[in-house]
Amino acid sequence: MTAALKNRITDDMKSAMRAKDKNRLQTIRLILAAIKQQEVDTREEVSEDGVLLILDKLVKQRRDSIKQFNDAGREDLSSIEEAELLIIQEYLPTPLTEDEITTLIDEAIQQSGASGMKEMGKVMGIIKPKAQGRADMGKISGLIKSKLS
Repeated sequence: MTAALKNRITDDMKSAMRAKDKNRLQTIRLILAAIKQQEVDTREEVSEDGVLLILDKLVKQRRDSIKQFNDAGREDLSSIEEAELLIIQEYLPTPLTEDEITTLIDEAIQQSGASGMKEMGKVMGIIKPKAQGRADMGKISGLIKSKLS
């Protein structure tokens, strides 16, 4: 079973080649290389959720790089990372709003019956599949901590 998202990324790579859009092509090849690496490592085709996990990881790497480049005063490198980030985010589902995140957290806490920090893992286990690729899991983790403490 081939992931539809992976096919879309491959088609976009071909379009970028035809349009001679070097920056977009480079970023899309980077995405496909990450997917291919995962397939080689696991010796099986990456699922739709697997592609989202990879994209989420790439977004996190770009955000970290942007922060480090800005801290070092390297706006030239930071702008390259920001351009890549925008292209990668095109393939992620629409982000969750603050209200949706809060509702998701409240439902997960209620569903798991969590009452303290020891049960945070249960809550994260319920939320992660619903929010993966749609919200910053670090931010969600912080919100769960504040609600459980």
